[in-house]
Amino acid sequence: MSNPPPVAALAGIRVISLGQILAAPFCSTLLAEFGAEVIKVEPPRTGDANRGNVSFAQDNRGQKSATLDVTRPEGRYLFRRLVDTADILVENNRPGALERWGLAPDTLRETNPGLVVVRISGYGQDGPYRDRSAFDRVALAFAGITAVTGYPDRPPVRPGYFVADYGAGIFAAFGALAALRARELTGRGQDVDVALYEAVWRMSGTHAANYSLTGRDRQRSGNYYPGVVPAEQFETADGRYLVINATTRRAFENLCRAIGQPKLITDPRFTPRANLLANHEAIHAIIRDWAAAHTLEQAQAALDAHGVPASPVYNTSDIVADPHYHARCQLVTVETHEFGPVLQPGVVPRLTATPGEVPGPAPRLGEHNREVYCGLLGLAPAELEELAARGII
Repeated sequence: MSNPPPVAALAGIRVISLGQILAAPFCSTLLAEFGAEVIKVEPPRTGDANRGNVSFAQDNRGQKSATLDVTRPEGRYLFRRLVDTADILVENNRPGALERWGLAPDTLRETNPGLVVVRISGYGQDGPYRDRSAFDRVALAFAGITAVTGYPDRPPVRPGYFVADYGAGIFAAFGALAALRARELTGRGQDVDVALYEAVWRMSGTHAANYSLTGRDRQRSGNYYPGVVPAEQFETADGRYLVINATTRRAFENLCRAIGQPKLITDPRFTPRANLLANHEAIHAIIRDWAAAHTLEQAQAALDAHGVPASPVYNTSDIVADPHYHARCQLVTVETHEFGPVLQPGVVPRLTATPGEVPGPAPRLGEHNREVYCGLLGLAPAELEELAARGII
């Protein structure tokens, strides 16, 4: 007998997503990929402000769409009924928006005590800056990552990915699951408050600790990270770039052997470690000369043979062609309504017993109105048509 298909990890969990653009939709899609039913509530006619962009197709995959004007009394009534059926509400409106619409989380829990409300905003639900607006790039600046990114003789540089938006979405999904676990213990839901800048700040490593010990801000240092040596990116003979990070003693010794200079292991410039840190420019120059004399393929092979952590600096074209990405199912083709089949990242993380999957494409605007309002809430088709005619849905 064949084994039955695994039950999705979040099967039976219903999520209402009242978010748009990136962080909240991404959080909701992460939950959908592990089995949660996600109903995306969008303004009638216009929908999510990100509709029409390829990022909408990716960051809302696997969700259902229902249109509803929550700023009108009839819309708020239907929204409350919808939330009464849910486990999680995800939103990334400006702080206070739910309260202005008469949908404050505590009032929603009057009829659904176990409701978990995930609230994502630029600066959080309280504090002196709660009312400031923010996008990813603003949050990056406020979190301190922009100040330390780039070279000391040039202006700060933004990171190449939307670290704040996607980071906040990941923390929000984690918070939602933690709150669901707490609900099992207490029977009550709660709010999950995620600020874009805090997601980045939480990933800042020891910046706060180092500042508290030295009283000095870390300065931009290009590809060199103070205290992490040897670690740089080096140009190879064929014009490619290779990152080498051999910062433990064992890795450093392996690196010396890989580049054919085992005597460097006992070179007084590079041992003990304090000397290696003080002479980081010298060791990096030696590695740079070695890399420049080898092709990327030759250098990578030598480093792999000696167990030295190293990787080519990949472009997306390199990623798409790499067999490891394919072996790990990190390249999936998802059919989209607007663009046809589109290549997207796979599901993360990988669960061995209850793996996630991409449930389907991002929805058309209002695609699931009949399923949600007639099937879930029990409205008659005539009621649905009347609400649509009045612009409520």
